[in-house]
Parts: sequence; structure tokens; C-alpha cells
Amino acid sequence: MANIKSAKKRILVAETRTARNKAIKSEVKTAIKKVDAAVAAKDMEAAKTSLRAAIATMNKATSKGVYHKNTTSRKISRLTKAVNSIA
Repeated sequence: MANIKSAKKRILVAETRTARNKAIKSEVKTAIKKVDAAVAAKDMEAAKTSLRAAIATMNKATSKGVYHKNTTSRKISRLTKAVNSIA
């Protein structure tokens, strides 16, 4: 365990950030699952609306530094490709 005050603070801050990042990643994964479920059901309208929501969630996560921008771009690209394959 840390003895120095600043090191103790770093530990607390790291725990807070870890919890926030975990919540944001969970939100992104849930959004992706909704898109995948709509694609599997071949429901174009639900897929499009959930894709828009998923893209917004992923961009928000990227702006907060949870995901790298290339990772987000790759995920968005794959989801869009999947939704377009229904039509």
C-alpha cells in the first residue's frame, strides 16, 4: 500500500476512472449487441435506429478516451457493413 499522499490519491483516481471506463465499455457492448440482434432478425428499421445509437455511444466513448479512434472506426465500419448486408 502507498504511503505518500499523492500516491494514495493516484490509486483513488485510478479506481474512479476504471469504474467509469468499465461502465462506458459496457454501454458500447450493449449497443453493439442490439445492432447484431436486429441484423440477425433481419429487421432493417430496428437495425438502422440501433446503429445510429451505437455510433453515437461509440463516438462518445472515443471522445472520453476509452477507445482509440481507429478501434471505434473499425467497429462502426463492421456494424454498418452488417446492417447494409440485410438490404
